[in-house]
Amino acid sequence: MDKKIFIGGGGPDYGEKQGLALGYANRHGLIAGATGTGKTVTLQILAEGFSAAGVPVFLADVKGDLSGLAKSGSAEAKLHDAFTSRAAKIGFDDYGYAAFPVTFWDLFGAQGHPVRTTVAEMGPLLLARLLELTEAQEGILNIAFRVADEDGLPLLDLKDLQALLVWLGENRAELSLRYGNLSVASIGAIQRRLLVLENQGGAGLFGEPALDLADLMRCDGDGRGRINILAADTLMAAPGLYATFLLWLLSELFEELPEVGDPDKPKLVFFFDEAHLLFDDAPKALVDKVEQVARLIRSKGVGVYFITQSPADIPEDILGQLGNRVQHALRAFTARDRKNLRLAAETYRENPRFSTEEAIREVGVGEAVTSMLEKKGVPGVVERTLIRPPSSQLGPITEDERKALLAASDMAGKYDNPLDRQSACEILAQRAADAAQAAAQAEAQEEEMEPAQREYNSARRYTGTRVTRSTSRSTRSTRSTAQEFGSALTQVVIKELKGTTGRRIVRGILGGLFKAR
Repeated sequence: MDKKIFIGGGGPDYGEKQGLALGYANRHGLIAGATGTGKTVTLQILAEGFSAAGVPVFLADVKGDLSGLAKSGSAEAKLHDAFTSRAAKIGFDDYGYAAFPVTFWDLFGAQGHPVRTTVAEMGPLLLARLLELTEAQEGILNIAFRVADEDGLPLLDLKDLQALLVWLGENRAELSLRYGNLSVASIGAIQRRLLVLENQGGAGLFGEPALDLADLMRCDGDGRGRINILAADTLMAAPGLYATFLLWLLSELFEELPEVGDPDKPKLVFFFDEAHLLFDDAPKALVDKVEQVARLIRSKGVGVYFITQSPADIPEDILGQLGNRVQHALRAFTARDRKNLRLAAETYRENPRFSTEEAIREVGVGEAVTSMLEKKGVPGVVERTLIRPPSSQLGPITEDERKALLAASDMAGKYDNPLDRQSACEILAQRAADAAQAAAQAEAQEEEMEPAQREYNSARRYTGTRVTRSTSRSTRSTRSTAQEFGSALTQVVIKELKGTTGRRIVRGILGGLFKAR
């Protein structure tokens, strides 16, 4: 029988243990419910369960509460009696307090180790989504990436992309013949969006050293999976950056990890909190990419769990792939809410003891309607479940405690100092400097020449006779010039006489002569 992560107690008296089978944990899941119904605690106890089973976890701490995973709960805590009472009610006999191995990360480098990737690794599709570009602007961004590949211009940070866009604008006439129209207005619009991203602090995401995915998939000395916590409370001020970064991370896991089939337990579990941000106003190409990743990444041993308020926030094609579900209470104040509630209830395997729709509406805080995959991946019967209490601290740790954990982390020093090796910006700047130097040398050489030699080289006049001084004018030269002028005039007259008008003039002159006779 598969090992399970204990979630809580179900049945009439909440005495029947409900668990998530590790063998099916990579088939993705959903944690949904209205604000204040207990989604964060459910996320916390699942992270604890996966870590205890030796499965590394990555999650985003949107509200700042999940840092408590790094610290053991306490008998002196306010909710100690409530926790122990609930543990007894659901048959959690070995309940106790414990801390878990945690590694803190932060895109801004303030509350955790810095997280970086390169512009090239992000790719034009996700970058266009991040910058909210139009179709035409996205096309130019694709051209920039193609030119960078063909010309050997590494795109590592934002200044590389900014420099390349300037170069594209300066050479747009030549490049447009090959790649299509390069509008100066569109290039300027991309540059403005890059400036907005910089002002939001997004420039820190791009650069080196880039995040090594292996650093997210580690266990501690006791075999417990590390819980990687991304500080996202500040990041949520830029929701596009938050969603794009998490999607990039999922894409990198999908592309880099080898196939493992159906493992006994996942290699990594990825929690995507505030999942609706990923799909709000997302273009179809991006939604298709998420669907592809969700469908195929389970074969890489990665389980993805979306956390959102309503299942309606997730596109149907993706929602259908989320087999493990924890549904907290949904509010039904409007007709749309009631419709979403009914649709959510219809996705569960019915339990004859109660109405699923009513249960979703009625469950209290810390209680949920659950359905987990069972043998052969069949969804289990829906059950009202009382969620178990967490073993780690409920609520955030202090700043001093966080700093101490960061200082003691084995990741300390690896990502703290950014690297700035030669890339597109430096290469293009060097090319411009070389061209300017060559032009300056040519100008200096011209200044050192004799005036006549400069005039001769610049081809401002040519007589066929090379002179030593521009003031010397020989008679021969004058005659030659006059002869050349006369010859040129003769050629013009002959050309005109050969034309239609010329022939009419000749006929008129000859006719007059014959009449005179």
